Amino acid sequence: MKGFVGKAVALLGWAGALAGVVGCHTSRDLVDPCYPERYEYQARAEANGAFAPQVSNGHLLDQTIWNYHFEAGTDRLTPGGLEHLAYLARRRPAAAPVIYLQTAHDLTYNPDNPPDLVVKRDELDAKRAVAIKRYLAAQTAGGRAIDFQVMKHNPPPDIGLAAIPVGGTQPIQATGSLPLMYQGARGGLPGAGGASTSGGGGAGGGGGGGR
Repeated sequence: MKGFVGKAVALLGWAGALAGVVGCHTSRDLVDPCYPERYEYQARAEANGAFAPQVSNGHLLDQTIWNYHFEAGTDRLTPGGLEHLAYLARRRPAAAPVIYLQTAHDLTYNPDNPPDLVVKRDELDAKRAVAIKRYLAAQTAGGRAIDFQVMKHNPPPDIGLAAIPVGGTQPIQATGSLPLMYQGARGGLPGAGGASTSGGGGAGGGGGGGR
């Protein structure tokens, strides 16, 4: 027993000497004093790192003028194309100076002369870029002129409703209730005798006009 006590006292002595050399330790030396802020910052950085490319791609697609913004095979902007460019020119707090142009895919391909497609596509892309810059110059004239640059790219089809916006000349491809908005309002109040195609809501059929 005496031997055990002696060894314990010697061990405590060595531990005390070691503590004197190394220094005193508190609970802050055993835990992370920046918890949870450090890990919250790391989580935010990881989430933002994955979200940033999506924001960038969405902005790029929003700044894109697509083939359906032109009359097929020409550099003439449709009313929908003019409206989209006007929207981009009025963006707040400032318009983004780079407009992206989708490579022309609305040309007829001649299998007997493939190089002809390449030449015509490049020519049409160049004409469409000029048309875009001219309209934007007119939109931003009068003290707020912006030197817009048009960059050609070849993204996949625009994500969203597969339909031609206002001013388009091609038939609507999607089916269902949403594409019908491009053709005209249809609908009626529950219980009404019929559906109105004029958008009035109570004029067609019987009994819906009194509410």
